[in-house]
Amino acid sequence: MNMLKIHPTDNVAVALEGEHIRHKIALAPIKADEQVIKYGYPIGTATADIPEGAHVHTHNMRTNLSGIIEYAYEPTLVETPIQRIDSTQSDTGTGLTPDTFMGYKRANGKVGIRNEVWVVPTVGCINITAERIAQYGRMLLSDHEKNITRDNNTHANGTNECINKPNDVGVVDGVYAFGHPYGCSQMGDDQENTRRAIAGLLRHPNAAQIIVLGLGCETNDITSLQHALGDFDMTHITFIQCQDSDDEIAEGEKAMRIALERAQTARRESVPMGELIVGLKCGGSDGFSGITANPLCGAFADRLIAEGGAIMLTEVPEMFGAETILMNRCATPALFDRTVCMINDFKQYFLSNGQSIYENPSPGNKAGGITTLEDKSLGCVQKGGTTNVTDVLAYGQPLTQRGLNLLDGPGNDLVSISAMTASGAHLILFTTGLGTPFGAPAPTVKISSNTALYGKKPRWIDFDAGQLLAGVTMPELSDQLYEYVRALASGEITAKNEDTNAREFTIFKTGITL
Repeated sequence: MNMLKIHPTDNVAVALEGEHIRHKIALAPIKADEQVIKYGYPIGTATADIPEGAHVHTHNMRTNLSGIIEYAYEPTLVETPIQRIDSTQSDTGTGLTPDTFMGYKRANGKVGIRNEVWVVPTVGCINITAERIAQYGRMLLSDHEKNITRDNNTHANGTNECINKPNDVGVVDGVYAFGHPYGCSQMGDDQENTRRAIAGLLRHPNAAQIIVLGLGCETNDITSLQHALGDFDMTHITFIQCQDSDDEIAEGEKAMRIALERAQTARRESVPMGELIVGLKCGGSDGFSGITANPLCGAFADRLIAEGGAIMLTEVPEMFGAETILMNRCATPALFDRTVCMINDFKQYFLSNGQSIYENPSPGNKAGGITTLEDKSLGCVQKGGTTNVTDVLAYGQPLTQRGLNLLDGPGNDLVSISAMTASGAHLILFTTGLGTPFGAPAPTVKISSNTALYGKKPRWIDFDAGQLLAGVTMPELSDQLYEYVRALASGEITAKNEDTNAREFTIFKTGITL
């Protein structure tokens, strides 16, 4: 059988073909109560004697995870030279010029990779109103593009020369409404989570203009949301209170016309790759995810961080069993302490709701060869690469530090990619072995762990990491992914979720509903 042994100390390998493809096979006899080793770490305990060559899965092994535990800081730090961060000089002192992409420089100093208009309701009661205003904006945008096309196809003086107008107006990449079911009937931290998440969306630089719709009687009202925002640019955000308006649709349509006019003044210009903030997520993982797609993202993460960029890693429950790897890469003892708090607080969240902490692998994960949460987590954390942890963020907290950031949030796919967007991720790299079509408000790049999925779901999957199993080397493929992200950030290509308009904004619900 064709198998892959990941680490020299492993006693299981992953089948690359046959009946148990993507699943674990014992490389030597494993006795009952002995550890099953994968990625060089224990992923569980054998519940029965397992002979050499046998299938190792839920029928003969179990998790080692338990509840809250104490951790000791044993740092394994690495030097991460920031090679290219200064776009104002052709030579940064290293003999290297900065890698760049074509982005939008915003008035507040941030950089966006899209030039969109967003409509965001403060409360779920006016989701339909927000969508109606966004539809009006899309109609205006479509008419505008038709006019440009018609003008460009108009010939002067009977010649074949076209009247060229693209430089007269900027490109608006789209108009979107991001509804959600919350904003009222919430209390305490749960209410604050909603407010912080929406405030994060309003700060996002991929939106050139934002129209915020308030109802007027909700707990997450416009005044409290403005307070959460702090200083903001009134030419960037327009607030409309629906209960105070004689005709909120007409007022919203007027605001949309102004927003589109303002958005069209933006132009792409060269900015350093180090300006990028990239979120990393896995979902619908399989036995190849920790071998191909996740390590590929790790190689990309290391390279972007070397450019001065920022990487965001979340899915706290999918760190359980691999958390010490991240803890010992924390740049300071204070960051280690915050990581410990993040891990144990999330474990307490499970326990206080009467749930075990280790039942995370989904039926799809298990069908794809992942047995325990440790098995899943050790593959999952590889997306973060090998550099030091530079910050630990609360849910909804804006990212401010370059390097590898850990973000407090659940493993749920929609919630976690929305959380990373709210904290400032320009785009998401989303690895998957089984496939999924959804996306965040930010471009969401689906990276398949296997080539079969890439071929089967061309409308879902953007990039094939399964090539690593067919002889393509990691340096070759990581270069391809890096250039793919550069082209995506520059607007030269779009992610499949953008092509199919698969964009959702999902808030982490933690408390009671009144």
